[in-house]
Amino acid sequence: MATLQAARAKALGLPVASAKSWGLNRAIYYAAAKRGFKGGKGPAKPKKYTASFGEFYLGDDKAFQIKAGRVTLFTIGGEIQRPEDFRRQIEQRFAGTFKDAWAEALRRDVLAAKWTERAAKRQE
Repeated sequence: MATLQAARAKALGLPVASAKSWGLNRAIYYAAAKRGFKGGKGPAKPKKYTASFGEFYLGDDKAFQIKAGRVTLFTIGGEIQRPEDFRRQIEQRFAGTFKDAWAEALRRDVLAAKWTERAAKRQE
């Protein structure tokens, strides 16, 4: 999930560091949604980044962002999802094959459009 969401964010224009933060953020969000959210009083703001904290929309999805220098990173539950967290939690699981998985994930939208077109032609 994290890899596909990161690739989607990259395809929609986010820089790689922000896209990886987004992907990890969305994976955490969907995992929490699957388990059922525990009540809270709204978004937890990381103390150091309170001034740059805000909402960010990518398509219909909303996440909370902070600015770390010139980089936009995403946060959930007061925790910032950093590109190095993505590397540690996601990329390492691919046991040296992440570059291939990333390339496939970046092409998935192209593949989906291609197969949708083929299916439409078959129905005609």
